[in-house]
Amino acid sequence: MYQRTNLSNNLRIVSHPVKDRESVALGFWVGVGGRYEEDCIKGAAHFLEHIVFKGSKKYRRDQIKELIEGVGGTLNAFTSEEQTCYYAKIPGKHLEQTLDVLTNMVFEPTIASEEVAKEKTVIAEEIKMYHDLPQYYVLELFDGLVWPNHPLGKSLTGTQQSVGRIQKKDLGDFHRTHYTPGNVVVSACGAIDHARLVRLLQKRLGKLAGPRQSTFLKADNTQPQPRAHFFKKDTEQMHLALGMLGYDENNTDRYALSLLSIVLGGNMSSRLFNEVREKRGLAYSISSSTKSLHDTGVFMVHAGVDNQKIVETIEIVLKELAKVKSRGVTGDEFRRAKDYLKGQLLLALEDTLDHMLWIGETTISRDKFIPLAAVIKAIDQFAPKDLQRVAKEILQEEKLNLAVVGQVSSEQEKRLNELLGLG
Repeated sequence: MYQRTNLSNNLRIVSHPVKDRESVALGFWVGVGGRYEEDCIKGAAHFLEHIVFKGSKKYRRDQIKELIEGVGGTLNAFTSEEQTCYYAKIPGKHLEQTLDVLTNMVFEPTIASEEVAKEKTVIAEEIKMYHDLPQYYVLELFDGLVWPNHPLGKSLTGTQQSVGRIQKKDLGDFHRTHYTPGNVVVSACGAIDHARLVRLLQKRLGKLAGPRQSTFLKADNTQPQPRAHFFKKDTEQMHLALGMLGYDENNTDRYALSLLSIVLGGNMSSRLFNEVREKRGLAYSISSSTKSLHDTGVFMVHAGVDNQKIVETIEIVLKELAKVKSRGVTGDEFRRAKDYLKGQLLLALEDTLDHMLWIGETTISRDKFIPLAAVIKAIDQFAPKDLQRVAKEILQEEKLNLAVVGQVSSEQEKRLNELLGLG
């Protein structure tokens, strides 16, 4: 059973009580992420996520961690393109104390100048770490190709320069603008009583006010020709990300694209895994995935391959994309992909934390909760022919984007450009 209550200040509360559970998972979702930032403060959403843990009006930074971890709970947070989430999983009897900590740190952080200065160094090292890991850095380069000159195409953590410019006032202004009750969803799952949760939140946050929603720069979903970025780095293997624009979160065809992605590279039974790894041994890892955002989306193939085999690997990937457009998928592939997608959803929602994340993310992104039964129904409406239709619509050659990190030779770069039609 799912329940939702809106307080008078538009703070949204959604919960899913689960019988025979000892734990409660709580999430505070703020409708702001990397795409809401201007270049001069790029990385502010992620920076603020760090700073919130450094102390609040009521709790010191050590108390924030100890009051939750000290009762056997876990506390963490993440920033994405469109949301920031602070979450905890705790034994149910410690709900009130945990809720008090989370509300205070999220809505009343101290944002001390000395903590901002120290955290700049921490984030600078985080940026270096991701740039040193080619399997992650290639994804950042890929985003820059898909959404050039747009916040979505720029690093969530920001750059050394932008993070270095961010001051206490910038973070305070960002917090006042975006961390308002109308822009927050509280989600809970497990040993929870919805009415009690509402009372506790009303007591702590009911008198706060503020605007409901943040605004963002819309994505440009047009692409007249392929794009490529080759970042030359001394690595033991090359990492590639190849893909194109997909569907936004309101397009029901996003489920068909997810099914197509599973057929192509979603698991060890997929076409790309079999062709690239099993048959030819070109890569240790190869996979495909989709992502849907407010007004845009993406389909992507990601792999780490032998330095000498990058051209051959991409040739195979492109052939498989062309094949699924021309021939579609088999009935057996379609059935297995559908059962896999539904099975993964069902298994994930057995855990109270994953279930909390599910209901929180859907509510903060679309202002409505989509029950699992509705998702299953939406998946079941598709037939194999729909996957071929979606493949023809999305997997267009002129919309290809290819990012590669590794020891790319001039000859390899030339050949890859030719494959993309850029030669």
